Amino acid sequence: MSTDEVLLRTEGHAGYVTLNRPKALNALSHAMVRRIDEALTGWEHDPAVHTVVIGGAGERGLCAGGDIRSIYEDARTGGTASADFWRDEYRLNARIARYPKPYVALMDGIVMGGGVGISAHGTVRIVTERSRVAMPETGIGFVPDVGGTYLLALAPGELGTHLALTGAPVGAADAMLCGLADHFVPAERLDALTADLAGATVHGALTRHVAEPPPGEPADRREWIDHCYAADTVEEIIDRLLVSGVTEAKEAAATLNAKSPTALKVTLAAMRRVRQLGPLERVLEQEYRVSCAALGTPDLVEGIRAQVIDKDRTPHWSPASLGEVTDDQVARFFAPLGERELRLADSASPQEVPW
Repeated sequence: MSTDEVLLRTEGHAGYVTLNRPKALNALSHAMVRRIDEALTGWEHDPAVHTVVIGGAGERGLCAGGDIRSIYEDARTGGTASADFWRDEYRLNARIARYPKPYVALMDGIVMGGGVGISAHGTVRIVTERSRVAMPETGIGFVPDVGGTYLLALAPGELGTHLALTGAPVGAADAMLCGLADHFVPAERLDALTADLAGATVHGALTRHVAEPPPGEPADRREWIDHCYAADTVEEIIDRLLVSGVTEAKEAAATLNAKSPTALKVTLAAMRRVRQLGPLERVLEQEYRVSCAALGTPDLVEGIRAQVIDKDRTPHWSPASLGEVTDDQVARFFAPLGERELRLADSASPQEVPW
């Protein structure tokens, strides 16, 4: 990694992390994850640094996720580099959630996949009118990770299940409703907020810049989302969507029918299991099992090929239909990894962070 792919600086009493791959929508590589983690280590023990601020270079987004081209090559060749990347990435996600100093994430523009992992676990999550937050993994034959299933399971009703299965992006107001963000700041004020964080408390800086977000999706969509996604199987969810009589629900059914059948069934199982797992660390351990299992499946390679490599948008899933995906196949994604397990330290609740 070029050292300028993650820019680090301190100003006043703040440490600033800037993801600096704007042409790649600031996609995360393994080396970038390590550099962020090293910065957090140094600043955690530096009494001069009171606050950490993370943002992305350019105006298109904070981070579009992990470097899936690298994952594609690794999966094609049966490598283990992706598993090593996820191990360090998920440890970083857990660390951010427990960081003992205020961690402010500027979630401007596109924030997807791994970008959610380095932002939505933070102390203070800022969105703008340009924010588009999503976990779109089922579209590439993968499953929401980086603690995404944990975050989405905490969303009101079945909103999180809807977002996990469809991969639909949400804007500022809905990100706040779903618990993925805390405050809205107009994009034109981000630079001023960033500068203020060097000299003011987080609370003091926010009071000068926070505003009301633009309206989100209509509140009445909760009725059909909660009813349809409460079903026990993906097949039943789609059936309920189709007979709901709601145009948006039928569109969601069409979206689901285009996703990887295996990824949909594993995602639903993961979301249901999260509710019994407890803290974030346990969920990340489950996600690591699922991600490692996905690395050896044809759908991950095929999904990335269709969406990113060839861009023909016509993936050929295997199995091709939901009915062909068996319970045993789904269960294998959650099988223990033995010595390869991701083991994170127990921590039942987040750090109390004064800000």
